[in-house]
Amino acid sequence: MPIPHILIIEDDATLSDQVARLLEEKGFNTQQCLDGQKGLLSALQNSFDLILLDVLLPSLNGFSILNQIRRVKQTPIMMITACGAEQERIEGYRKGADDYLPKPFNFTEMMLRIEALLRRSQHPVERVTQSSQLQIGQLHLNRSKQQVFFADKSVELTPIQFRLLWVLLANQHEVMSKAFLYHSVLDRPFSRYDRSLDMHVSRVRKKLVEAGMSPERLLTMHGKGYQFT
Repeated sequence: MPIPHILIIEDDATLSDQVARLLEEKGFNTQQCLDGQKGLLSALQNSFDLILLDVLLPSLNGFSILNQIRRVKQTPIMMITACGAEQERIEGYRKGADDYLPKPFNFTEMMLRIEALLRRSQHPVERVTQSSQLQIGQLHLNRSKQQVFFADKSVELTPIQFRLLWVLLANQHEVMSKAFLYHSVLDRPFSRYDRSLDMHVSRVRKKLVEAGMSPERLLTMHGKGYQFT
């Protein structure tokens, strides 16, 4: 397996060095950027397996960087936010972030989250079925190419969003509990205070509706979970 290459966009030089050193001790390759503009340029010009992206950056904030990266790339991105910044986390998920890490953070938790994101991007979908493709009406998913089409219109999803949609489609008409989706899609235990799954579902629904799908196809079953009809 190739050694994962991680980009760290963080203006706190001490923290950036600490994170880079820890990742390199674990066998990863890292590159650091202390400035938003330079971080965006590096993200667009190079190929990374994961990007750690701070929200508050000089010259260009993390949301602007995230938005511009998502126009052309689906690289897994973990946002680093201030502790308690709920609105920032929601905004990050809406713009396509895969996960968030609140400051100050525990380095062990950071490593676990990074390893989970890398596992999901390298093995984007659990083999719910043996087929590499799913077709339901006008919605077509190609697992090997990580492609989604609705009525022949391409729908760009992040690896987590693709994984989530695949699981929901593979279990069409069944209500998938949040606990199951946290385990099978987000690779972590369910917490009622964690809104990450809700944000990912909302983003997937929005992209499919923009492509022409009825919003009633992807349902929120309050107190139960989610269902694709």
